[in-house]
Amino acid sequence: MMRATRWPLTLGIVVLGSYLAVTTPFELADAQHGAADKVFGLLGIVLGIFALIGVLSRGIDWYLETLASHTQQVIDVNLIPLLRRGAVALIYGIGGLLVLDLLGISISPLIAGLGLGGLAVALAIQPTLANLFAGTYVMTEGVISPGDYIELENGITGYVVEVGWRSTRIRNWKNNLVVVPNNKFAETIITNYAQPTPSVNVWFKCGVSYDSDLYRVETVCNEVMDEVLESSEHAVKEYGKYFGFDSFGDSNVIFWLFVQAKDRWGSFVVQTELMQKLHQRLKFEGITINYPMRTLQFPKEWGPEAMQARPGVRTASRVNGRGTLRRGRRRRARDVYVPHDDGNPGGDGPRPSPV
Repeated sequence: MMRATRWPLTLGIVVLGSYLAVTTPFELADAQHGAADKVFGLLGIVLGIFALIGVLSRGIDWYLETLASHTQQVIDVNLIPLLRRGAVALIYGIGGLLVLDLLGISISPLIAGLGLGGLAVALAIQPTLANLFAGTYVMTEGVISPGDYIELENGITGYVVEVGWRSTRIRNWKNNLVVVPNNKFAETIITNYAQPTPSVNVWFKCGVSYDSDLYRVETVCNEVMDEVLESSEHAVKEYGKYFGFDSFGDSNVIFWLFVQAKDRWGSFVVQTELMQKLHQRLKFEGITINYPMRTLQFPKEWGPEAMQARPGVRTASRVNGRGTLRRGRRRRARDVYVPHDDGNPGGDGPRPSPV
């Protein structure tokens, strides 16, 4: 700060000495004295402006070099330079108004005009101002930083490239740049996969046949997870492993495996290794993972054997040896007798029905 005020202070002493040298020994008229006051006053205002700007700039530089390096906050890198520019512009504006007032120009209409003009400009650039204040919010919150992998509520995912004042730039998996305005970015729900720690949990489901020995399945899964934790460089061994049965599904007994990877990219590698080794081991053990299937159970009186055993019943299609309907050409309609039950135990017998 002393270096910043050295030259303005030195010049200020020179200006003050010159003012005293002009006004003290000479008997100046009122007009001459007023002119000297105005000239040296203008010089004093200019030197004061440069002194304030120098002190402000030096102070901000000192803060960034000494304190901001320990905090490592986004606000220190992005917000303070903007505050510096705003403060310098404010100092220049106030100094200009003081100069005009010293020159005898009324600044009251100018201040009123600046107020109305500022309101008009604020209304005209309202979207830009909204993005600006939202960018300040995003930066000061410290929720995201460049390099983080995030997912937005609308489905946009990718790595944060830059957090600017107007927008936030995200690089997605297609290596394309997605620009999100900060006012929308500040209002959406964000999932940051890099915080609070870069580690990502790997959790996936699998299922085995109902005929499987579930105790053996648990043993095999634990052995597979131990093998992956020992061999994979992306897995977090200290976190441990977890296994549990989830539910009885339509075709399989569902269970889940749970481990942890060092980062998001490592989570894909760890999950791939788990699935490969688990599939290989289950196949070796003879444990079946069923395809999606569904078994239908009918009452005895509805079964195909019971229907064929009833007298007078013929089917319109033949059934091959594999149990599937054999389709042929479309034939003309013919009478096929199907059983008719009107609720009377005695019944009237089968009735003919066109097919």
